Amino acid sequence: MKNNRKITIISVILSLFFSTISSAEPPKLMKMIPDNGATDVNPRLKQIRFIFNEKMTIGQHYSVCGEGVNFPQVTGEPRWLNDRTFLMNVKLKGNHNYEFSLNCPSSNQGFKNINGEPLEYHIVKFKTAPGRETSETQRITPAQNDEAIKRLRKSLEENYSYRDIRKVDWDKLFAEQQSRLRNAPSAERFATIAGELLASAEDKHIWLTVGDQHFNSYVKPVTANMNFSLLEKIVPNWQKLSRSVYKGRFEDGIGYILINSWNRQDSEPLMQAYAALWEFSDAPGLIIDVRNNGGGSEPLAEQFAGCFIDKPVVYAKHAYRDVNEPGGFTKPSERKIEPNKLRPKYRGKVAVLTGPVVMSSCEAFLLMMKQIPECKLVGEKSQGSSGNPKPIELGNGVTVYLPSWKAMRPDETCFETEGIAPDIEVKTTQAELQRKDAVIEAALKFLRLLSSLRYTIKKLERDSISG
Repeated sequence: MKNNRKITIISVILSLFFSTISSAEPPKLMKMIPDNGATDVNPRLKQIRFIFNEKMTIGQHYSVCGEGVNFPQVTGEPRWLNDRTFLMNVKLKGNHNYEFSLNCPSSNQGFKNINGEPLEYHIVKFKTAPGRETSETQRITPAQNDEAIKRLRKSLEENYSYRDIRKVDWDKLFAEQQSRLRNAPSAERFATIAGELLASAEDKHIWLTVGDQHFNSYVKPVTANMNFSLLEKIVPNWQKLSRSVYKGRFEDGIGYILINSWNRQDSEPLMQAYAALWEFSDAPGLIIDVRNNGGGSEPLAEQFAGCFIDKPVVYAKHAYRDVNEPGGFTKPSERKIEPNKLRPKYRGKVAVLTGPVVMSSCEAFLLMMKQIPECKLVGEKSQGSSGNPKPIELGNGVTVYLPSWKAMRPDETCFETEGIAPDIEVKTTQAELQRKDAVIEAALKFLRLLSSLRYTIKKLERDSISG
């Protein structure tokens, strides 16, 4: 009777325990200062404050995701005031749209509660009121818009390098949007409508600007083939070095460096990648993870790739759009990486982790690393989006940016819309990424296999000499 009673009590406790676990909800952003979605934020505001509904993991645990002109200028390192309040010091512009997110869609989920549950991907948007340095939006006339429409049509025909690859019926689209574009009362409204029209090209390297305001044409979130929250659990000696660089080291000495961006704004934080490379100079293998890297400054990527070579090597080619040239393009030009004599060298085996988020200058980085004999790309193919956009003034206060070149592999094949294929393909699912990282496992297998083969060959050579 007593045993039955004990079993019943234990069952009730277990039931309550598992009920609590199953009903647990992720943390939520309870309040933000200024209000999310506000359209009249004081441009003199120096600090954005985020208040959560429960205790959070603090210290270096946070992920503020975004880039470009719509990302606020951050002054100093963001910090936790307490276990529920996060502070970000900023310098804002007047009459400007801002947009970023707390945590990323499927990676970089640093905001989490004390139980390790991440905050759901949370988009933050607001607009500042006109400041002293800005004036009210200037109205434009239909005649000005007519001229801007002509310039936009001409630029798509003569300047857009992927006009033929991104097959779009521009005649039809302009006919449908002609009235809206012509009657747009302001440059901002014209840019918004033009962005909707240009989105048909599905090209992330097309956008428009009005002053400091940025207007996207095509935005399609891509799910990364990684789970950032899982990395700190499965990569030994995990450490955040800066906002864009992380490192770790496996028990057998293989090094791991994660680089989230090649943006010019991150040039100082990227110095930590060189520090990690110096530390791993004796590593039998090295993993460089760029699965969450959407590009930035190609020269920054070139400098890092230069640490792995002894002589200049061609990694890519490009041809500029020119209607006066036969075929509509200039002759292909080579792009080379040079040895970086000012930074640490690494001459061991390398696995670069890649996936569908990788685009633009980070795709150029993949091509750079493909020139290194003992390097393999592991994961899934990249986006296939690289265009070197150039500005074209439309005459009504709007500037459109269009890809100006055709980006090519060294063999002069264009990878736009195709992407850069990995050497070792590893398919993953979001469900699988909750418990393991098959891409890292494949990279470790490749690096360890090479180490084992080298050891065996050297042993055979030694035995042969001694024999």
